[in-house]
Amino acid sequence: MEGIEVLEDLYARIGPTVRRAVDGLSPEALTARLDPEANTIGWLAWHVGRGQDLQVSAALGREQVWTAGRWDEKFDLPFGPQDSGFGHTPDDVAQVRSSAGLLLGYVQDVQNETLDVLTGLTDADLDTVVDRSWDPPVTLGARLVSVAVDALEHAAQIAFLRGVLERTGRA
Repeated sequence: MEGIEVLEDLYARIGPTVRRAVDGLSPEALTARLDPEANTIGWLAWHVGRGQDLQVSAALGREQVWTAGRWDEKFDLPFGPQDSGFGHTPDDVAQVRSSAGLLLGYVQDVQNETLDVLTGLTDADLDTVVDRSWDPPVTLGARLVSVAVDALEHAAQIAFLRGVLERTGRA
């Protein structure tokens, strides 16, 4: 297996993992919090899509799915086009209120775009430096791994939260 094939396999797991954790949840379950400052399932699912979309598009010089697919209009959130949720306050988290279908549609669109982009890359492309603000500079390969790990960590948080909500009768 080559590097690009490994990344394709890794990224192909993000959408289905989020889908299993979010599909069928009510608006109440999507906005439920375990404590007043906790992230919600809805915010986490939105953040999975936004983080992947923002970072992959920036690394490859492509337009974000967020704007290209007019998801920014569909979600109608008060955040700018470069906002992925990093550093959000509990009040910011509370503003992400949408249906499971909308969240999953966006995550799927981002996954489709990422997988499409990956099929056009070669293993040699993974050594391209995409961020010189770090020491050592970040390569495309390192950025893609980092983004996928972050997305899957948040997908696991969503699955955990759903389990807690189901066991406590809140889902």
